[in-house]
Amino acid sequence: MIFAALAAALATRPWRALPADGPPWVWLAVWAVLPLLWSADRHATSAMIQPWSGAGLLVLLAGWPLAVLALAATALGLVALNAIGFDQSVTRLAWLGIAPACLALGLGAAVRRWLPHHVFVYIFARAFFGTLLATVGGGMLELWRHGAAAGLTAGDQLLARWLAAWGEAIVTGMLVSIFVAFRPRWLATYSDALYLPPRR
Repeated sequence: MIFAALAAALATRPWRALPADGPPWVWLAVWAVLPLLWSADRHATSAMIQPWSGAGLLVLLAGWPLAVLALAATALGLVALNAIGFDQSVTRLAWLGIAPACLALGLGAAVRRWLPHHVFVYIFARAFFGTLLATVGGGMLELWRHGAAAGLTAGDQLLARWLAAWGEAIVTGMLVSIFVAFRPRWLATYSDALYLPPRR
């Protein structure tokens, strides 16, 4: 899954769409904080603390191809910083990064295809509920593939991931609503022409 996603992302050569002066600083800020979010349970020394994904927000900001490349860089950064081991970093790349990013892409395509093109639909359906479902979906796939973390039952871990996903969805929805209002160009997946009603 990881190699297929990386190959597909590289094949699109997404860096061609970047502005001449580079990506917006907010993209870099999100990428910079991801290693801390992905290793939150290690810093808290508690398996009950579920790491935040950040993949849903990255997909909205940078688009799926660049988000996938940034998530891979995050995994490498975790290894370089000695925050977690290589095997655990690959696992987190798969289930905190690639899986939620792909789910966010699919859910976003469904929202755009079947729901009205309106700014509130973008914020609530794509930014909030899309992030919630993508993050929970990635956690459920990890639980199904690897089982519960040491010291937790499957029910405990699923509940913790569900609650963490709600927090991440709320923050993502709030940030996206601010960006839509004041800095829409920071969102690669948003367009005034598509989501705002035409002026009469």
